[in-house]
Amino acid sequence: MEFAIVILIVLFTLSYTGAFSTKKLYDDNKQFFALLKEKDYDFLVKSRYNGEVDPNVLFEKRINQAIWGVVIVLGILLFNFSWINLIIGAIIVIVVYKNQYSSLKSYYKKHLTEIDQTLPYYLKSIEILAQHYTIPVAISKSIETAPAMFKEGLRDMIAKIDAGDSSIDPYIAFAEQYPVRDSLRMMRLLYRLSIGAQENKQEQLLVFSKSVSSLQNKAREQKYAKRLNKMEKKTLSMLMVTGGGTMLVLFIAMAMMMMNW
Repeated sequence: MEFAIVILIVLFTLSYTGAFSTKKLYDDNKQFFALLKEKDYDFLVKSRYNGEVDPNVLFEKRINQAIWGVVIVLGILLFNFSWINLIIGAIIVIVVYKNQYSSLKSYYKKHLTEIDQTLPYYLKSIEILAQHYTIPVAISKSIETAPAMFKEGLRDMIAKIDAGDSSIDPYIAFAEQYPVRDSLRMMRLLYRLSIGAQENKQEQLLVFSKSVSSLQNKAREQKYAKRLNKMEKKTLSMLMVTGGGTMLVLFIAMAMMMMNW
């Protein structure tokens, strides 16, 4: 413990004086650290903070914490090496690194219904704009009023389309960046609508509208099912508590009657 305290003081001093900088270490090895990032990390950050926090900034802080964890563990091992300490140190570093991701994942699972609802309601606004504009223009005009978590991805999509990419790739890239329910299928429908003939636009819009409405209905059904499941669990808990309390009262009453006999 004394060695650990000394190491912490030394590292703090080095960091304060600029002799040791986790930021510089991160900046010099960004490509390597990027390999450690989970595929869905950016999406989880955007869904958790509604697009208000830069995933890259948050990931840098996460890496900095892990680096400090590695340095401290290595420092302790230099003074007191053992295989047990090495295993414990490795576990601690992994926990420190994965803690933020686990928290984001937990939030996503807890708010899955609300997050999945964002896409169908956004697509409804696209459907309205598409009656008067082409799909790329409709998407461009919708960005300011779009859910915050989608804005960066929508800007990237429009930038690729404006650069001359008329393929489905920008739409698929958006769906992969925001893997909410049915995002891939809806982006394919949106692409087909964008390349459809103008004379068949109303028919295509009708098909797209039905798909969006179906997606909205699924979101509502999931929301109501979640509420019903929550109510059922609460009711079951109340019945169990009430039943357990009743049984306990009867048991005490019977015990007292037996004692009086």
